[in-house]
Amino acid sequence: MSENTPRQFTHLHVHTEYSLLDGACRIDRMFDRLKEMGQTACAITDHGVMYGCVAFFDAARAAGIKPIIGCEVYVATRTRFDKVNRIDGNSHLILLCKNETGYKNLIKMVSAGFTEGFYSKPRIDKELLAQHHEGLICLSACLAGEIPRAILAGDYDRAKQTALWYRDLFGEGNYYIELQDHGLEEDRVVLPQLIRLARETGIPMAATNDAHYITKEDAKMQSILLCIQTGKTINDVDRMEFQTDEFYLKSTDEMYELFSMVPEACENTNKIAEQCNFAFTFGETKLPYFKAPDGMENQAYFEKLCWEGLERRYPGTIWKRSPPPEKSAAINAVRFSAAIFARARLIF
Repeated sequence: MSENTPRQFTHLHVHTEYSLLDGACRIDRMFDRLKEMGQTACAITDHGVMYGCVAFFDAARAAGIKPIIGCEVYVATRTRFDKVNRIDGNSHLILLCKNETGYKNLIKMVSAGFTEGFYSKPRIDKELLAQHHEGLICLSACLAGEIPRAILAGDYDRAKQTALWYRDLFGEGNYYIELQDHGLEEDRVVLPQLIRLARETGIPMAATNDAHYITKEDAKMQSILLCIQTGKTINDVDRMEFQTDEFYLKSTDEMYELFSMVPEACENTNKIAEQCNFAFTFGETKLPYFKAPDGMENQAYFEKLCWEGLERRYPGTIWKRSPPPEKSAAINAVRFSAAIFARARLIF
């Protein structure tokens, strides 16, 4: 970056109000703040869900800010089907959509997290990642990610092998070691080891702030949300709380100052933003594709099913030249359905 080029930064780890009772970034306010800071893109990475993505997309476009669709998924400790108390937990992972392929893969995994892997949280696993990684950019996540946890456990070798596995899966340029610093004691342990790991493996770094609220002053509001979530009051000494008030949407200058030892980690956030170009298309009817068996045309197969259904309900040769009056209406209904099908050119 030349001296005359203004520094840019993109937030890639953001929890909106759709990270229920955890995220306090109100979508109708956050883009005003991003515009004030001169930032031109932002990601949504709610915990395990994607039902805030359309509202986020619309608000971002209205504000003239590039929306990046993503999710902070929960990855099962073993597989998504293993659900044993105190054995099968999860770790966090950031996934961002580069294109429509990535979006389709991400929604498949998030859905499977609920229908197949739910155990306290909607969990995916490495099998799903191996099947549906195309079109996605992956970041190693926060202190709850698999790599930071291995470092905190004193197992640097496991952290390194895990990073290499993700790099090989997602491919060069699609996997980043995520750096965070919220002033926590754990950050002082993990951050230098993550930088070391990135330099030893050649995996690029991306700086993020785990944004759960918009401004520093909103930290109290987020603490109240956590109390509601955990059934505590703000005065309970054993309540769950964030240990600092640094989990907000920081300015570009704040992020570059925080990671002055690795400015490329901030610069890489814009490279990621440039690669993420998925956009929702509204106003078009989209139907799933169905391939008829035995090489039949879909229209012919649809008519065949209609006649078979009619035969089940009105046994006998009802399609002969002169059907009884009570059966004419049913036959006409079949013909009418087939005509609508052809007219609409539906493809199942």
